Amino acid sequence: MDRFADIEALVAVIESGTFSAAGERLGVAKSVISRRVSQLEQRLGSRLLHRTTRRLTLTDAGRHFYQRAVQILADLEDAEQGVTAEVTDLRGALKLAAPLSFGLAHLSDALTEFLDTYPAIELNLDLNDRSINLVEEGFDLAVRIGELTDSTLIARRIGTSRTVTCASRAYLERFGEPQHPDDLQHHVGLQYSNVSYRRQWQYATPDGRMLHAQPQLRMRANNGEALACAAAAGIGITTGPTFILARYINEGKLQRILPDFEQPATGIHAVTPPGRLVPRRVQVFIEFLASRYGERPNWDENL
Repeated sequence: MDRFADIEALVAVIESGTFSAAGERLGVAKSVISRRVSQLEQRLGSRLLHRTTRRLTLTDAGRHFYQRAVQILADLEDAEQGVTAEVTDLRGALKLAAPLSFGLAHLSDALTEFLDTYPAIELNLDLNDRSINLVEEGFDLAVRIGELTDSTLIARRIGTSRTVTCASRAYLERFGEPQHPDDLQHHVGLQYSNVSYRRQWQYATPDGRMLHAQPQLRMRANNGEALACAAAAGIGITTGPTFILARYINEGKLQRILPDFEQPATGIHAVTPPGRLVPRRVQVFIEFLASRYGERPNWDENL
């Protein structure tokens, strides 16, 4: 009886979604995966999975055991990798979550370079702006931008996200260019719905006072790229991160406005689950991202 094989089978089922997919992931038959999970449940004396014809879900006991199981497997793998520090021996699965726009624009190239450097790494990437529970969903790490609301996560700052306000030339020619944040009350605003209205439209005056603008909102979206496209089409004024808007500015599709009124910058962080030894492959990946982005990332070079 191989306890680690049974634990590995359970984790694979949860992360893959089905017994068949877990078998393909581990290179064994579906029946082997099913038998290993059953053996684990028998040994523990508790059902870990609810099985229906449509889906598999964790029981309360299964959820608790899964969190510990992921940690055990990660610690074991890290201990094995720690025996040798050779770069070429960096191997294993890397499950990463990241925001959609940032992932498409700036993370994809980095991941390609990382995978080319470490050919034994297997990547599972989830690009989504939703809030992900790293522990429950089995992620090794996530890239998060902005304030970190979960204080239990282990965070490493890997870069800085700056914010600018922009509009198309066509919009400014039609409605005029605001010279002060108070002028935005007479303009159309495009709102990123994942942050508060007050937070998105805040500015610092040259003497350090904070102002909160109040544009008339016409569009809300949970994706900054959609707002940038709407602004480029002349729908209104948007404010957002330079990792999205810098390209539009450099291409002449958007024009930066209110340059004398600074908006708060936020951190770009790599976060990992609490209470777990971070595998060496994850540590190396975080260092790789930190060296690539840093305090002055490349998308800010021409601004």
